[in-house]
Amino acid sequence: MVSAALLATIAVGCLFAAARLRRASWPARGPHAAVVAWQALGLTWGISTIGALLAFGLAPYGRGVAGGLESLTRDALTHGLFLSGLAETPFAATQVAAIIAAFGLTLVLFWGLVASFIQVLRTRRRHRHLLRLVARDDPEVPGARVLDHPAAAAYCLPGVLNSQIVISVGALEVLDRHELAAVLAHEHAHLRQRHDLVLLPFSSLKRAFPRVGMMETCYNAVALLIEMCADDQARREHSPKELAMALVRFGTAGTAPVPAGALAATASAPEEPEVVTRVSRLLNPHAQLSRPETAAVLTTAITLMSTTLSLWHLPM
Repeated sequence: MVSAALLATIAVGCLFAAARLRRASWPARGPHAAVVAWQALGLTWGISTIGALLAFGLAPYGRGVAGGLESLTRDALTHGLFLSGLAETPFAATQVAAIIAAFGLTLVLFWGLVASFIQVLRTRRRHRHLLRLVARDDPEVPGARVLDHPAAAAYCLPGVLNSQIVISVGALEVLDRHELAAVLAHEHAHLRQRHDLVLLPFSSLKRAFPRVGMMETCYNAVALLIEMCADDQARREHSPKELAMALVRFGTAGTAPVPAGALAATASAPEEPEVVTRVSRLLNPHAQLSRPETAAVLTTAITLMSTTLSLWHLPM
């Protein structure tokens, strides 16, 4: 039961760490490292929670989680049916329930990931078809499609071979040439760094647990960090003030809703906390995480995941 207790402790610790990370100030100084930290916490939580249930349920085998799964599979195949395999081994009712819960949680997480991926693909396909009908190319905005819409909007539709950046006529009217270039650089950063794939696991968690408010909170925290990552890339090429002014102008001009499956420079009013945080960060940049600090975050993330995986092989 040692591995079950350790894995359960890690799972609970991930929840507390996520709450602390959400309120921490350092992620704004190192959004890329913070995104890795969020990914490590999410992955470790899933592995440790499933592992704790399996470690408890498979304790009669005395071989740990990995070895116990191997023994359970062999017994199930030998007896023809999964439940028959359970009946032939000394499992208590609570252990059977733990095994079923572990497989159930695995299916829920896998379903959430697959369903989110399929929905995003379908939504983007429909939106690309719509853009072919209503959007146009403009030599003044190379590399982007112009949408005849009065509200200010700029977003990208990621894809493997057909990524697109879309900007509305309303945005072209409120942005000057330098601000427009900064916004386009922001969207190009989303596409190059495939931020849609970074967000996918968190959107799948939100889908798998729609009534758990913490999942929505974590998704929003990662989404903000991703916008900061794109901001950082854009301000390497353009003035931070230009991008900050573009964010403010978008909000004051009446930002259009962002299509599902797209990543936008801004989808909130200028007084919203996320936009205020980004604008303040651009206009008043803080010192970035140092290399030792970044290395410490990455090392902690790797250690956390490797330790959790190693506990799957720890004998009972």
